[in-house]
Amino acid sequence: MTFKYGIDHLDLTKVLQIANNELKAVINNQAKSKIITSRKRVNTIIQKNKAVYGINTGFGPLCDVQISPEETNLLQKNLLITHAVGVGENIDKQLSKIMMICKVHTLCQGFSGVRLKLIERILYFIENDLLPTVPKQGSVGASGDLAPLSHLFLPLIGEGDFWVGDKIIPAKEILQEHHLEPLELHAKEGLGLINGTQFILAHTILGLSKMKYLLDLADVSGAMSIEGYKGSASPFKEALHSIRPFKGSLHVAKRMRMLFKNSQNITSHEDCERVQDPYSMRCIPQVHGASRNAFYHLKELAEIEMNSVTDNPIILSETEAISGGNFHGQPLAMALDYCSIAASELGNIADRRCYLLLEGKYGLPRLLTKSGGLNSGFMIPQYTTAALVTENKSLCFPPSADSIPTSLGQEDHVSMGSISGRKLNQILENLEKILAIELLYAAQSLEFRRPNTFSEIIEENYKIIRKKVDKLEDDRLLKDDINNMIQLVKTQEIIVK
Repeated sequence: MTFKYGIDHLDLTKVLQIANNELKAVINNQAKSKIITSRKRVNTIIQKNKAVYGINTGFGPLCDVQISPEETNLLQKNLLITHAVGVGENIDKQLSKIMMICKVHTLCQGFSGVRLKLIERILYFIENDLLPTVPKQGSVGASGDLAPLSHLFLPLIGEGDFWVGDKIIPAKEILQEHHLEPLELHAKEGLGLINGTQFILAHTILGLSKMKYLLDLADVSGAMSIEGYKGSASPFKEALHSIRPFKGSLHVAKRMRMLFKNSQNITSHEDCERVQDPYSMRCIPQVHGASRNAFYHLKELAEIEMNSVTDNPIILSETEAISGGNFHGQPLAMALDYCSIAASELGNIADRRCYLLLEGKYGLPRLLTKSGGLNSGFMIPQYTTAALVTENKSLCFPPSADSIPTSLGQEDHVSMGSISGRKLNQILENLEKILAIELLYAAQSLEFRRPNTFSEIIEENYKIIRKKVDKLEDDRLLKDDINNMIQLVKTQEIIVK
């Protein structure tokens, strides 16, 4: 199977397959024709010498300064080097690759006016894992991700750096090794490269790919905690959720029923004095389901954005180049902030379940240890989940609610979506740790429910956990146990089906 840039529909699965070298992506003849036609339109505009933003004018507040045809190439180079002002640590190499994949796809749609030669050079970088360094900070998410995209494409002109393994090597050296000459940018090309939302989009794609697994994992860890707590299966009955049919809630309730299937341990509470479980147990479909709804929304928007043209101006014909606002990151920024709250809440409710397992109720010993007093058992890891939950809450301030004017007021409302994307991924990293600790607690609580057995998937996951972490009998250093659990989560070894 081959993916055709600018022609086929890009989605979350395909972009990750391309990034992982699992799917071949090409520029076919149909896309080439669109690119060449778009470039001819730019050349016609230049010949007419009519002022068109970014092609033969200055940028931002200098849009009223017309540039001579002789200086248009220098204008594009100057644009790239002056906008490469990002600061901070570099983003993950995978993010750089996803950014280039998304940029190639949008340029191949034939509305950006760049040369085929330029796009083919970016494609060469992708196919040969020549991944530019890009600082994390510096984009305000309107006029697109100007600073990060400038850094991403500096190597095209022989500037900037590439990753080589874990080392950073000047682009000039790598280009020489590959027998490549730096490119001279032509009219519109610098602007076509650095206008766009690919930094925001790459963080969205990475966040969605992590969150997809963590949503499923949260259901698993929640189900294991309920088994350890000897909670009720009644709150997950289909009849209950069919009369409030939110998509996320229905999905989670169905998963919970699957996770409890054939369990000897789970009860309906119909034959005991416990009328109902605490909310963090029985409201899993409503809470996890709401987080899923946020995920669905962001995924829908991200896949629209992957297949959109987000630079500026847009070349529609030889006589029409529209200077609009497709580069504005607000459509993703707001949904990213919503998804950040959704991810944070998964951790919030998981911490509450950890706390319940420590209380010493319904046959569980306090702190999940039979030798309390001399031993503290699992008292302290819940402090860690509490700290991580609060850190995530502090990261939930929505950057999209803020705007600081830039470019002498020409860019007077910006999305701050780059910050939204980065924060979502920070929250997800913390969530991995919280769920790892809940799984640690849940596995310990299951020990006190034997000889009862659980569903097939819970029994399998119990075995996976016990290969890495032994049952806690007496106090020991828990740091290694926690790190082993975090690694199980990061490598997605816990089965979620």
